[in-house]
Amino acid sequence: MGRTKPIVSADYVVGITDGEGCFFVNLSESNAYNSGTRVQLHFHIKLQAVDQDLLWKICNTLNCGNVYFQKEKRLNHAQCYRYTVSAQRDIFSKVIPFFKQHALQTVSKKENFKLFCRIAHITQQKQHLTLKGVKKIRLLKQKMNQHTIGLA
Repeated sequence: MGRTKPIVSADYVVGITDGEGCFFVNLSESNAYNSGTRVQLHFHIKLQAVDQDLLWKICNTLNCGNVYFQKEKRLNHAQCYRYTVSAQRDIFSKVIPFFKQHALQTVSKKENFKLFCRIAHITQQKQHLTLKGVKKIRLLKQKMNQHTIGLA
């Protein structure tokens, strides 16, 4: 019998994502695409090196992604590890369904996730392969990860 991998609860994943997680959309210029732009969706959680084991538990819980060392060059910052999901199939089939089933609690992270989902839908519909689709994505991306979301 194989040993089970350690996991954490869904509530824990939601809580740590509310505080330390990031839904990120990377746009890079590429001649390989008719639109001239490559669209990549990512999910990250970054923690100090002493908490690396927690990232592996999150990786096991979501059953996707990987944990990487992220060298910190700033003198007053600790060395970190980052849990990252970059495979688009995992974003669509695991990350998005997980957070749709287990709602985020902070207003800002909920809003970022909604925008992330809208961008994911555009890419699943292959609209990101057109200039019009990339323009839509750029407009949505501009609204993401702003500290003023939900504030009047």
